Parts: sequence; C-alpha cells; structure tokens
Amino acid sequence: MSNLTAVTEFVLLGFRNYPELQCLLFMVFLVIYMITLFGNLGMILLIKIDSRLHTPMYFFLSNLALVDFCYSSVITPNMLVNFWVENPVISFNECATQFFFFGSFAGIEGFLLAVMAYDRYMAICKPLLYTVTMSPDLNVLLVLATYLAGFINVAIHTRLTFQLSFCRSNIINHFFCDTPPLLRLSCSDTHVNEVFNFAFASFNELSCLLTIVISYLYILISILRIQSAEGRHKAFSTCASHLMVVTIFFGTILFMYLRPSSSYSMEQDKVVSVFYTVFIPMLNPFIYSLRSKEVKASLGKIFKTTSFYFCT
Repeated sequence: MSNLTAVTEFVLLGFRNYPELQCLLFMVFLVIYMITLFGNLGMILLIKIDSRLHTPMYFFLSNLALVDFCYSSVITPNMLVNFWVENPVISFNECATQFFFFGSFAGIEGFLLAVMAYDRYMAICKPLLYTVTMSPDLNVLLVLATYLAGFINVAIHTRLTFQLSFCRSNIINHFFCDTPPLLRLSCSDTHVNEVFNFAFASFNELSCLLTIVISYLYILISILRIQSAEGRHKAFSTCASHLMVVTIFFGTILFMYLRPSSSYSMEQDKVVSVFYTVFIPMLNPFIYSLRSKEVKASLGKIFKTTSFYFCT
C-alpha cells in the first residue's frame, strides 16, 4: 500500500445526525466557550495583578488556565462554525494542524497537573525547603519542560497518523480531527499506529498519574501526622481542587484512549470528547476559584474596588 494520500480534505460530520438539536447545541457550546474564555483569561489576569497570588502554585495554575484556553480554542470555534455551513470541510493540512495542537495542549495539561502535584508535595511535606526548592527559575524550567514534552510527543504521533493513506472516505464522524475516526478512514495498515497510540497514551498518562499518586501518598501521610483537625483540614483543602481536576481530566482521557480499537463507538466517543474538550476547560477555573480562599479574597477585593469606583 502506497503512502500517497488520495484525500485532500475531510468533512467533519459533527452533530449532523441530530438536525433538530443544531440550534440548541450551537447556543449551548457558544455560551460554554464564552465562559471558558472569560474564566481562564480572567484567572490569568487575576494572578498577574494580585501580588498575593505570586506563588509557585498560582504560577502553575495560570499556565493551566492558558493551556485550557488554548486547547479549547483549537476545537470549539471551528465546531461552532460547522453548525451553520452547508459543507463543513477541513483541509488535510488544517486537520493535521488541529490534530497536532490539540494533542499537544492535552498532553501539556497532563504534565502540568503532575508538576502541580509535586508542588503540593513540597509545600506540605517539606515546608521549610519549599521556598528554596520551588524557586522561580525552577518553576519556569518545569513549565517549559511540560510544553516541550507535549509538543515533541505529539509531533511523532501526528507524523505517523498523517503519512497514512486515506482513500476509503473523507467523512470524519466527529467534530474534530481525532485519532480513532482518522484511523477508521485509512486504507493503510494501522496496526503500528494503534500500538504506538496505546503506548503513547499509556506512557504519558500513566507516568503523570504515577507522579500524582506518589506525591499524594506522601501528602496523605504528612496530613495524618498533623495533630489538630483544623491543620489537617487546611492542608487537605489546598489539594482538594487539584484532586478534582485530576480525577475529571485523567478519567475521561484514560477512557477515551486506553481501550482496544474494537470497543470504539463513535457516537459514544463524541459525547465523551465534548466533555473533555469543551466542559473541562470551562470547569477548571471555577473549581480553583470556588475552593481557593486566596482567589475568593482577591476577587472580593477587585469587586469592592470596582464598586467603589463606579459609585463615586
């Protein structure tokens, strides 16, 4: 089988199987995307302008908000446009670009969550060394490493996927260019791609999860050693938001990609994909802001200042 690709563009079927819901789905996704933009960009701005939030934890959180904004923006605007165009096509190169950036930002988010778990470990288990160890230079290096790892890993994955021949059909039964629907369209032998995809997802996600689990085992031991109930509650509350985000993000990612290809159901996968491409980037800033006393205090200060300004 030649590696020459016969397909020059793809048709993203999206949610056209539900014509009666097109307008409703468009409005719902548009509102969610607007909330995602304002929530994540607002979180970045809040951390930037409030000096009390200039700590390693909030530095990593601002980068998480940036990644959520980016990987939601790779998918959602194109999906919204496709609700209204008669022929929702995406060129071969645009599909590869979307595939690359979405996979990269999703991978970066996983690595960032692992780095944030290590940060919580240092803050709770080694508080006397925390300020020295988690220096600004190290924080920047850790963030740069997550970006580099995310882009390099997906570059290999993108190359393997888009050197396949796509000659069966150009209709993707999905709302963006993802691995399972693309492999279904290929008339090449996709065994190597499936093995690499499974190994790629397993190594990245499980290595991040291992880092998170080990960090939280040490954190749990340290919390149990705290004598006062108030102290234990305070220590746990600093981790609760992160644990919620980790559970939601990795739960959906593992369900999507660590399964045999025979178990894929495109309609089911579209629903799950909506959750981690559209809903999770919207939820993250609210999870952190609602559970963080520092963020709530900062928001309260800004609202009071704004109210005073308008009243005068």
